[in-house]
Amino acid sequence: MMEIRRIKDALEATLIEANENLDETVEHVYASDLMSDVLAFGKPNSILLTGLATQQAVISAHMAEFKGVVFIRGKRPKDGSERFARDHHLILMSTQVDMYDACLKIDAAMHHDQPSPEVTSSHEINDGLLLCQEFLIEGNDFTNAGMASTEVKSILKKIGLDHKLVRRVAISTYEGEMNVVMHAIRARVSLKVTPQLIEVMIADEGKGIPDVNMAMQEGYSTATEEMRAMGFGSGMGLPNIKRNTDNMSIDSKVGKGTVLIMHFNVT
Repeated sequence: MMEIRRIKDALEATLIEANENLDETVEHVYASDLMSDVLAFGKPNSILLTGLATQQAVISAHMAEFKGVVFIRGKRPKDGSERFARDHHLILMSTQVDMYDACLKIDAAMHHDQPSPEVTSSHEINDGLLLCQEFLIEGNDFTNAGMASTEVKSILKKIGLDHKLVRRVAISTYEGEMNVVMHAIRARVSLKVTPQLIEVMIADEGKGIPDVNMAMQEGYSTATEEMRAMGFGSGMGLPNIKRNTDNMSIDSKVGKGTVLIMHFNVT
């Protein structure tokens, strides 16, 4: 465990947005420019180190339940990152050091930290709960990419569902949303919640998936260089979804579109 303030001091970082208390602690530091890897392997209650100074890096940190983001090599996001961080209680910082040196500095500082007791909480779900809501996603709209899944996460947190379950739903929905933005024309996202099950369906209009089995393999990607520059397209999207869902199905027709259905067991 390490206080965020100590990370800031170790990196001599400047604050971009600090809506949360810098005396809060984090358990891990994750360094990556590939946002699908962050969603796949990053652990909650972490700080993200990245050279990807975009809103997608901040949204990815939010989906993965990170406390905040440190942009390396003096980078600062110029899009809507600060407002998103403020609205969703994330800390943003910028440091002049590169990724390697940042990891070394944090590791050196961490050896002086004392472990803190872990705080756990429990949540109960109303037996009579039933919720149904829909969202629309436009393809190639990278400015608003991630907003639908952010809203899904917010709704589930307000209901009082277990935070680990909410994290899995958020990551899966975000990956599905980014696939729509990168590869489809538009899509409808349907969120249904019962006391036993959460269902998220993403039905898109687009070119479809020629080979679903191939698309499910880690590392397979048809993303453009522009998409890769934003930290996506590493071929982890559908595998991430499979990893985080209790059950998933894909029905895709070339030239028409894809229907992705994701199920998450509440009990």
